[in-house]
Amino acid sequence: MNLVWGVLVTAAAAAIAVAAMLLVRRRAPAGSRFADGDRAAGVFGVLATGFSVLLGFIVFLAFTSYDQSRSGAETEALVVAQQVETAQLFPAEAARVLTGELTCYGRSVVNDEWERMRSGTLGDAVNPWGVELFRTLQAVEPATAAEQSAYDKWLEQTSAREEGRLDRVHGAVGVIPTQLWIVLFFIAAVIFVFMLFFADPGEGAVTQAVLMGSVVAVIATLLLLLYALDNPFAEGVGGLDPVAMERSLRIVDEALGAVGGQVEVPCDLEGGRVAP
Repeated sequence: MNLVWGVLVTAAAAAIAVAAMLLVRRRAPAGSRFADGDRAAGVFGVLATGFSVLLGFIVFLAFTSYDQSRSGAETEALVVAQQVETAQLFPAEAARVLTGELTCYGRSVVNDEWERMRSGTLGDAVNPWGVELFRTLQAVEPATAAEQSAYDKWLEQTSAREEGRLDRVHGAVGVIPTQLWIVLFFIAAVIFVFMLFFADPGEGAVTQAVLMGSVVAVIATLLLLLYALDNPFAEGVGGLDPVAMERSLRIVDEALGAVGGQVEVPCDLEGGRVAP
């Protein structure tokens, strides 16, 4: 979520609410429209408590999804680096091809998939380099005990990488259904209208402005927080970036350079296939 826009939205909501309160205050009776202020405060407490409890559960749900996406991205990146190590135990030609395709897989995650997750267009699409890795592995015939062990380990790591990817893309579509958003905004509107009945010309304008503005500002901030958690890949403060995969790609490049590994990467820096 963009921090500037968040501040502006919160300030605008509070300003509109304050303006409405001061406008209603002009024609409100002295002491507000409630004859019994204690009873009105009790009703307001019920409304606020119900809203906060519901919002708390939804925030917990959204944060769980947010954390799952973050953990999935880190797991996927770690397994990619581990698979590069495992690939070196295969025959030389297979190791060279698999390492290059793993590099392309990481690049496509960083550049292509991440942008598609931010725009919400990734859907159920598979990573094309994941398919290429599977096809390359099918042609590998392990001849030694070390190669057979590496083959088995590669299959385990592939399953872990795919699980990490599923966890990563899980949060791209959001987990909060439209019905919950409607309920939250409805309750917020009820609280806003209820607050207008506290308008009292006997109190100072600043006091009345703070009374309404603080409540609306808090509600707006919480709703913005919920929106940010439900959109973990949005750009701005708190948005997830492909830091883990970028780190894995750097580690792989440094490790291969240190051991003198020769790798032909069949893609460009963006992860797109290049002509052979």
